[in-house]
This record gives sequence, C-alpha cells and structure tokens, in this order.
Amino acid sequence: MSVTSLPSPYGIGTLGKSARDFVDFLAEAGQTYWQILPLGPTGFGNSPYQALSSFAGNPYLIDLDDLVEEGLLTKDDTAKIKWFKKETAVDYGIQYKYRYKILRKAADKLPAKHPQEYLQFLEKEKGWLRDYAVFMAIKDDQEGKSWLQWPAELRIHSSDAVRQAAEKLHNEVCFYERIQYLFYKQMMTLKKYANERGVQIMGDLPFYVAADSIDVWAHPEQFEMNDKSEMTFVSGMAPDGGHPKGQKWGNPLFNWDHMRNTGYDWWISRMEFQCRFCDAMRIDHFQGYDSYFAVPAKDPDASNGHFRKGPGLDLFRRCEERIGKRDIIVEDLGILTDDFKRMVKESGYPGMKILEYAFDPNDPGSVYMPFQYEKNSVVYTGTHDNDTLVGWKNDPDNKDRVQRAKQYLGLNNTEGFTWGMLRAAYGSVSELAIIPMQDLLGLGTEARMNDPHGSIPPWTWRCTKEAFDPKLAKKVKEKMLLYCRNNWNAKQKES
Repeated sequence: MSVTSLPSPYGIGTLGKSARDFVDFLAEAGQTYWQILPLGPTGFGNSPYQALSSFAGNPYLIDLDDLVEEGLLTKDDTAKIKWFKKETAVDYGIQYKYRYKILRKAADKLPAKHPQEYLQFLEKEKGWLRDYAVFMAIKDDQEGKSWLQWPAELRIHSSDAVRQAAEKLHNEVCFYERIQYLFYKQMMTLKKYANERGVQIMGDLPFYVAADSIDVWAHPEQFEMNDKSEMTFVSGMAPDGGHPKGQKWGNPLFNWDHMRNTGYDWWISRMEFQCRFCDAMRIDHFQGYDSYFAVPAKDPDASNGHFRKGPGLDLFRRCEERIGKRDIIVEDLGILTDDFKRMVKESGYPGMKILEYAFDPNDPGSVYMPFQYEKNSVVYTGTHDNDTLVGWKNDPDNKDRVQRAKQYLGLNNTEGFTWGMLRAAYGSVSELAIIPMQDLLGLGTEARMNDPHGSIPPWTWRCTKEAFDPKLAKKVKEKMLLYCRNNWNAKQKES
C-alpha cells in the first residue's frame, strides 16, 4: 500500500499517526513486510515512478499534526482548508494549492526549533540536497516549467546564471532544504516505529528517472544527452500485437558506459540513499538491466527503436561491494527472454509471481500457475498496475480465467472468491506472499491504484480509517499462523 493511500484528515496519506496505526494493524495481523511505492516528489501526472528527484522525499507525505505537536504549526494553520472532495481519493490539485503554503510556516520556525539537527542534516546531505533545492526554486520561478524549457543559460547546471539565480532565490532554496529535513525526520521515525513492532518496510526503486528531474539537470553526463542538454534517445517498448508501432515512453536513457567507467557512483548513491528508508527493496523493471529499448528522441513513435544491452549483474555486484548485501526482490515480469531468465537466476534475487496472470486456458503451464512456483520467489495477487481481485473477477474478458481459477483452487461461495485467491497465495511455496490492501478489503475496480490504459484516475486511491479493523487483523493473523507466515518478531515480543 502506498503511503499516499493511508487515511488522514488532510486529503492524502502521510508519515504520521495513520501510518503508525497501519503499522499497528500489520503487527496485529502477523505481517512482516509493508511494501510501499516510491517516495519521491511527484510532478505532472503524479506518478511515483516519474519523480522530480531520486533522492528527495515527497513533501505531500509530511504529516501536519506531527508538526503541530512539534510546535512548528498550530491547529489554526490547517483547520480552515477543505482538503478533499472525496474521502477515498487524493485530490492532487488541492495538495498543490495549499500544502506548500502551510509547510512554509513550519519551515520558517525550523532553524530556531532544531538548530543543531538541521545544520547536521544540511552537512550530511549536501551531495544532493543543495542541487535539489536550487532546482525546485528555479522551477517555481519559471512557473513550474520543465527544465528542458528553461532559458538556455539555466539549463546548464554549472552556469553562472544558475549560481546567480540561487543567490536571488535564497529564501526559496532554504525552504526546499528545510522541508526535506522534515520529510527525512518523519520517515526515519516511522521506520523505527515499524521495526520495533517487527514490521519491515519494503521500498521500490524505479528503473528510469523522469526527464524533468534534478537527476538529469544536475548530472547530464549520467544520461544520453548531447552538448545542448537534449536527449538523443529515450525509453520505450518494442512493437507487438497490441502496439504495432511500439510505445514511446520518453524517459532519458542511462549512459551505461560512463556509469561503468565511474564505478556506477551515481546509481549506487541513489540505491544507498533509498535503502535508509527501508529494510528491503523491490527493483523495478529488472529486465532493463539486461536489455532495454531505445527510441530516437525526435521520432513520433517507437517504430525505429532498437534493443541495447544493459549493465547486467555487474552493477549489482559493485553495489554490494560498496554498500553491503541488501534484501532485494526483482520485478521480472514482461517478456522473459532466455538471457533475462539466466540473469535473474544468477542474481539469486527472488522474482515475482502474479496470480492474476495465471489460469489462462490457452497457457495451462504458465509460470504464474501456483504449481510452478519456487521457494525463492514472492507471490502477489496483483501489482499496483493490476485491477483488484474483485475487479479482475468481474471483468468479462477474464471469464475463462476466473472459471479456471475456481476449478483449480476449489473456490466456493462459503469462502468467497477473494479469500480463496488469498489462500492460494498464502499456501504457496513462495517465501513471501504480498497482498495489496485493496484485496484484503475486498474492494472493486474503483479502488485500483493505476490503470495503464487510463480509464481509472491513477495514484489517487485512499482507504478509510475503518479499514484497520481488528476483526480483519485477527482473520489475517489466523491465516498467517495456518500457513506458517506469522511475524515471528512480533510473536516473540508478545510472549
């Protein structure tokens, strides 16, 4: 469940009390992991996979009530705003309009409230923080335009014009540095709270970065850019039956030759930083490290694209040498070439098994059928890109799959379809079983997190505070004990 999906009176989930309440629910339910979506500040489209920075945290996630408790805000600062039109959906327009105005009040008081901690944070994070703050201050001054549309002198990160702009916008730069301190402090507090209750946080590291990001602006050498700071090739997907001209996604491509020659310093720094917030990490689009599709930036579609080789496991071996062994799972979905399968197996990282991808009558031996699973894997009912189980069941296009699932799993009306599918996940041999919160709650398509085809507003779903039901926690824990998946740390504390 995304942090944004937590209940709160301020229109979006945050790192405060509702997050702690959810951790308590997870501990009561015998859960070991809470898997979240990426935490970066989102831009146009609000996708957590298109963040403005690979290092910064999303200011929308800063809890306002915790700031009131710290004395950085008052209740009056937040009380007069109507934060949402619908309790179960994030309105990002409202967040954009009001959240920063309130955070400015807290930021103004911060240096006096936590002078030593704040100065230490500035020093420790100077490798990325200053650049991020300058980028955001200039972006605001340029009325939110992508840096690719800024005046030529501002598109060059090291230019005198950028230094002059940073001096002119000093107060704005300080503001963006201060709210990153607030985010960092609250996130680390939440992680400590979760770990003390036997709950580990699983993060998510996107493969690509957004074109309009501090990463590309400040580190163009890490990407395929020409001397005019223009992308020459961009990301995409090869043509197939559903997309005869392929898909042009538009993300900048990594300059893997440069990264290799510099020991992958930038990428490893990105990984190390994100690992501070979590105990395990899901690596998005693991296939891209084996091979990726490059599309000429000036082409209207992906027809003329071509595949290129990625860095393979060399990157991850270098990473482990630098920051130690980490608990990693990899997204190994999509077109599974022999080379990619070999890379996954050689890595030793567990891959993902998706129940909604199983039960195709035309593919009876699908790798997603439960009898195909291996212990070193993670089973999901679906991902953030899938429909909920209820929505999947009710989709007429899935009629044959649903019928086969019922027959294969022996589903019955007493148990219910959703809990029967959960039984298949919990009872599988996979080392981990991770269930989207929407499926635990038995919600339909209206609660889908992301629809790549665009029929559902993406990234907006929120649960209500009633979702953390003690009866549901008890039922889930019974399943954990039955299938030997209980949170042993929490169990030991109870005893």
